[in-house]
Amino acid sequence: MESHEAYSQLEKKIKRISNLSDAISLLSWDSQTIMPSGSSDVRAEQIATLSVLKHEEMTSTLIFDLLAKIDTEELTDWQRANVREIDRIYKTATALSAELVDARSRAQHHCEAVWRMARKDSCFDLVAEPLNQLLEITREIAAVKADKFNMEPYDALLDEYEPGAKAENLDTIFDYLEPRLTQLLQNVLEHQKKNNYSDISFQVSEKKQKKLGLKLMAKQGFNFQKGRLDKSAHPFSGGIPDDVRITTRYDEQDWASSLMGVIHETGHALYEQGLPRAWRGQPVGLARGMVLHESQSLALEMQACRSREFFTFLAPVIAEEFGVTGVNWSAGELHQKCLRVTPNCIRVDADELTYPLHVIFRYRLEQALLNGELTVKELPSAWNEIFMNNFGFMPPNDKEGCLQDIHWYDGAFGYFPTYTLGAMAAAQLFSAALKDKPKTLSNLEKGDFSDLLIWLREHVHSWGSYYSTDEVIKRATGSPLDPSFYISHLESRYMQ
Repeated sequence: MESHEAYSQLEKKIKRISNLSDAISLLSWDSQTIMPSGSSDVRAEQIATLSVLKHEEMTSTLIFDLLAKIDTEELTDWQRANVREIDRIYKTATALSAELVDARSRAQHHCEAVWRMARKDSCFDLVAEPLNQLLEITREIAAVKADKFNMEPYDALLDEYEPGAKAENLDTIFDYLEPRLTQLLQNVLEHQKKNNYSDISFQVSEKKQKKLGLKLMAKQGFNFQKGRLDKSAHPFSGGIPDDVRITTRYDEQDWASSLMGVIHETGHALYEQGLPRAWRGQPVGLARGMVLHESQSLALEMQACRSREFFTFLAPVIAEEFGVTGVNWSAGELHQKCLRVTPNCIRVDADELTYPLHVIFRYRLEQALLNGELTVKELPSAWNEIFMNNFGFMPPNDKEGCLQDIHWYDGAFGYFPTYTLGAMAAAQLFSAALKDKPKTLSNLEKGDFSDLLIWLREHVHSWGSYYSTDEVIKRATGSPLDPSFYISHLESRYMQ
């Protein structure tokens, strides 16, 4: 009886902490989209205060005492999994002092605010010092966690985005992928010379682009009663399962970039909206980590919505929404344009084949920054040098180089690798979905995503954090995460 009562109290305590976390998430999202830029300092103060309050609640001795009273043998399977996750989060939280949490939050929001100005002016020097201060705090956090949990400092940062991830495993995977991707890129570029591509310049207003994006979000299954689409400098998805926020950016000369961005972020949002409702506000009800999160966005954007079948549906919708006609707007032509591999400077605009190369060199750079092999001042030149080696040309400026991504300037060191691991998982999960639901692709010709969404709900979304990422993938596909699925997918799609 005491065990069940302790568990009930623990759930209530964690729910209060969850509400604080939700407030931080939503306030952070608003600050990046609809709030006035001149108010960034006061919002940073508010978020820092909430972060410290959350930390104090999470490190409360009450949680320690309640955990000690619980006999997990008396609990259900889901309750046991919840206790496991609470214990993991509690131990991670207690590794850090409130002062360090406060310093990190302030440094993150200050650096991010300066980054927005630096990116706009393409001037890295503006943000160099705030980034250096944030990096120092990040190093301190990594060292503290590494010491407490007997792990490598970089692994301590990875763990924040993908629990249990190890740089050693990433190195093995990336050492396998990088040479194969580099060779495949050369093969695909040579293969493309055999095809004729008709580039057409067509301007599409932001209003029309947004209308098309909203239509596709609805088709994919997004619940607009509990979410919305807005505009920002960087596409992302945030918020909470019952209040999911998506943003994209618009370029009237490149409508496809915004559309695919919306599709991608909708994949993230659908994962959040599909998490187990019975466990809202509890750790076991949260998304497992960023690898699975990215796999859900890429299962839609890269696997489903770059298929020939999807473009059979999309072409007439575009013709109606944009008021266009002609062979250049046929399903076949649009699909071929979508699959054209063209190396460029911007990661979020990169094609499916070059994208992981963008991620791998960021992974190597952030490791060098964290271990001191590379200073912040050296970052722009190091970025440009690696980019030249990988792609054969240089970014024209810092805005299209080391300032393009928000991640480091928001303190998200250890995040980038999850993008490529997510792409691998997406290829493997989508392959399994097609075997279980063979009508998935033919249904996409009608804009029907229901088979795919049902499969993802059953095998990924509904499990929250009950299983580890590896267990989710193995249970869903029959085997652990395997990069060969990803390479096979790319070879099949781009060398036909």
